[in-house]
Amino acid sequence: MTVEFTADFKRTIEQRLAHLYKPDDKAQALDALLSMLAKYQAIFPNKVQGHRWNEEDMILITYGDSVCGLENKPLQSLYKFWLEYLDKVLPCIHILPFYPFSSDDGFSVIDYKMVNHELGSWHDIMQISDNVDLMFDYVLNHISRESLWFVDYVSGNKPYTDYFIQLPPETDTHLVTRPRNTPLLAPIHTRQGLKYVWATFSEDQIDLNYANWRVLIAMIDVFLFYISKGARFVRLDAVAFLWKQLGTNCIHLPETHEVVKLLRDIIDEIAPWVVIITETNVPHSENLSYFGAGDEAHMIYQFALPPLVLFTMHRGNSETLTSWCMSLNPPPDNCTFLNFTASHDGVGLRALENILPPHELESLVDSMHQFGGFVSMKSNSDGTESPYEINISYYDAMLGTRTGPDQWQQQRFLCSQTLMISLQGIPAIYIHSLLATPNDLEGVESTGRLRSINRKKWQAVDLDKHLSSRDGLVFKEYKRRLQLRKMQKAFSPDAEQKVFDISSQLFVIRRSHKQQTLFAIYNVTSRIVELDLQKLYHGNDATLIDVLSGTQYQADKTIKIEPYQALWLS
Repeated sequence: MTVEFTADFKRTIEQRLAHLYKPDDKAQALDALLSMLAKYQAIFPNKVQGHRWNEEDMILITYGDSVCGLENKPLQSLYKFWLEYLDKVLPCIHILPFYPFSSDDGFSVIDYKMVNHELGSWHDIMQISDNVDLMFDYVLNHISRESLWFVDYVSGNKPYTDYFIQLPPETDTHLVTRPRNTPLLAPIHTRQGLKYVWATFSEDQIDLNYANWRVLIAMIDVFLFYISKGARFVRLDAVAFLWKQLGTNCIHLPETHEVVKLLRDIIDEIAPWVVIITETNVPHSENLSYFGAGDEAHMIYQFALPPLVLFTMHRGNSETLTSWCMSLNPPPDNCTFLNFTASHDGVGLRALENILPPHELESLVDSMHQFGGFVSMKSNSDGTESPYEINISYYDAMLGTRTGPDQWQQQRFLCSQTLMISLQGIPAIYIHSLLATPNDLEGVESTGRLRSINRKKWQAVDLDKHLSSRDGLVFKEYKRRLQLRKMQKAFSPDAEQKVFDISSQLFVIRRSHKQQTLFAIYNVTSRIVELDLQKLYHGNDATLIDVLSGTQYQADKTIKIEPYQALWLS
């Protein structure tokens, strides 16, 4: 079957490529891209898109081997765990990179199109995708030094000699934004002698050279391959660093945004059911730029949310979170936020720049040390270092407040999670938050990596014991609240959100859908707080029902809210 694209689509693609490449390169790239798109469109399913998302969409974030021992292979164990515990709760799974890798727990990919045989096979992935919406990681900024592409570079084999960025070691790169404190240029022994290549994240993660149009086409092939394997959500990992230009900070460059727009154009044309998510751990205003004019990412990570919620609970004061939420503009049409409090990485701190004063950040970091956590640093252009992320289990981050540990860990943690899942957007829940996993200090000791503190690999027998323990009660209650959330039309990503500035002890929002209005109220302190409901609802004869407890409240009354209690009044 011959696939024909409209003249408008061809023109749009050509204009995108013209922003990236010289005329001859642009022409070759266009021919190669259109040919590839036709091939994939012929094999893509003809899905009917009823809606892009609704209130039932929630995402479980997990490694392929976060749960082991239920079946022969970890991916099979993960699927069995989902079937047993989460089938009617979380309809989507973000399986963190399940490809062969050499470091960084999957984010140094050796082969983009293979499944790590220690986890399972493509058959296992496809079996999961039959019943679950999947999010794939598209690690498009860099590749493992053990990949065939890089092996060919080292050997001097064309065209791979141009797939990476090679610079003299004395090159001035001080303007380049760094998320790590490792050297930017990694020394590599090649057949032509010692060379230095661009490596933003580590000497094992070598950046790709998108100034070479063949790299772009090869990586779009990977993107389309993932969609052919069942990806509904595609996460663009570290996309902000994609394009390099010496003399700039090499982050968020116009060419990077042009590549994201190109991917969006492709999705809109041949796979409109797919959702593109940009992962950019940067200050909040920079993060928002990846919506573009509604023509880039469908979703962006709310990187300011994890540290702001943590700060709110740690301080027992909602003022900063309230102010930040009130400053948020609604996302463009057909766009929304990905809300989360924890992930496989630490609690990123860059998003707090210009939001939290340095002394408050220092106090927060000090408390996380007290609760068993660590802090990772980043290099600054002036040669100094500053905190980049806190490494801690989010559950143990709730062990106490700035005054120290207390008895409220479970209630405080559940309040933080219930708050997150009620905000406008789609919630993503990290498996170790869902399971209330404590700090994995043994993991840090065995790997030597701080991030291992929140990457425990549960064996079935140990997980059973954990879920039968006191901390297992958190899992049961968290799961119950997720089930209730799915039933509330007011939690549709497209439902309006209004934030109320009522009290520093309360965080209050209203979510409004044509079929439901719901007030979400959170006591962020360890004290009982009173609230006059007339400040929220002006109907004196109305009865409000708390979705979470079933309790009824008269709208003209003052109510008492228990420490860290969450209310969903509908």
